[in-house]
Amino acid sequence: MPLADDVRRALRTFPDFPGKGVLFQDVAPVLRDPVLLSRIVEAMAEPFRGRAQAVAGVESRGFMLGTPVALRLGVPFVPVRKAGKLPGPTLREDYALEYAKATVEVQRDAFAPGARVLVVDDVLATGGTALAAARLVEAAGAQVAGWSFLLEIGALRGRAKLGPQAHVVATA
Repeated sequence: MPLADDVRRALRTFPDFPGKGVLFQDVAPVLRDPVLLSRIVEAMAEPFRGRAQAVAGVESRGFMLGTPVALRLGVPFVPVRKAGKLPGPTLREDYALEYAKATVEVQRDAFAPGARVLVVDDVLATGGTALAAARLVEAAGAQVAGWSFLLEIGALRGRAKLGPQAHVVATA
């Protein structure tokens, strides 16, 4: 079976979570399947082999996928966290979600100057979180090599905002 079909079969959907009108895509079953997870990590990493010098994972499920992607690529992992969770000097970026507003941060010295950074997250919806993470990468003196996602919510058209450097394993 193609990987995208296996991912869609493994996901669970919860309507009206975390708020009314949101259709939440639960990736927990994917994380519990080591064979499927290994295939996903390889698919998320492969297009960026030799192109990324670091991986930035967006809190929190981007940590779960970004860390093994970074290991697969042999590059450092950098967390992009919710506001107030990182010590030391940080850079902040506010953005709008499809159901709320949020702020993410990264430590100022997280990336080598000019490093090419792959931004990893679990779900691409409107693209707001991914673009906020990209602005942080650039503010820290690095550049975005691309984005890699487990799942895209196709109806929200987030990939159109990111361009051809956005890689998605499956679409819902």
